[in-house]
Amino acid sequence: MDAAFAAHLERVRARRGELGESMAALDAALSLPVGLGPVWRRRVRAALTELAHDLRDHVSLTEAPDGLYADLRAHAPRIANGVEAQLREHEEFLGEVDRLLGQRDEGFDGPEAVAAHREAATALIGRLVRHRQRGSDLIYAAYDVDIGGSD
Repeated sequence: MDAAFAAHLERVRARRGELGESMAALDAALSLPVGLGPVWRRRVRAALTELAHDLRDHVSLTEAPDGLYADLRAHAPRIANGVEAQLREHEEFLGEVDRLLGQRDEGFDGPEAVAAHREAATALIGRLVRHRQRGSDLIYAAYDVDIGGSD
């Protein structure tokens, strides 16, 4: 692995940590009692906004023409299907975060809407956890490098 790519991988590792932190912040906000009303809504909104920012940074870094996924395809074509799955999920995640933020902007019409919003955001966190796990596996399969957790 050349020095430039090693530096890129270090940036991916750092962004991965930031994404993990914003996922944890969203989980913590969603865990608050919804009975807090405006406090709960503000905390969830702030956490979703941070997650959206970190997710967009992750996507732009990994999907850059000279980024991680391009290198994975070139370095280990045997895992190209896994890379393509990760790319598809990026689109889905960005769409879901935007949907949740838009839903939040429109307000909630009753407790059922709040519960549905909470459930969708919680499901998103679970999907992001699995996405990160598969990303780690792909990097390890290609380079024998542990990208790390949230450090």
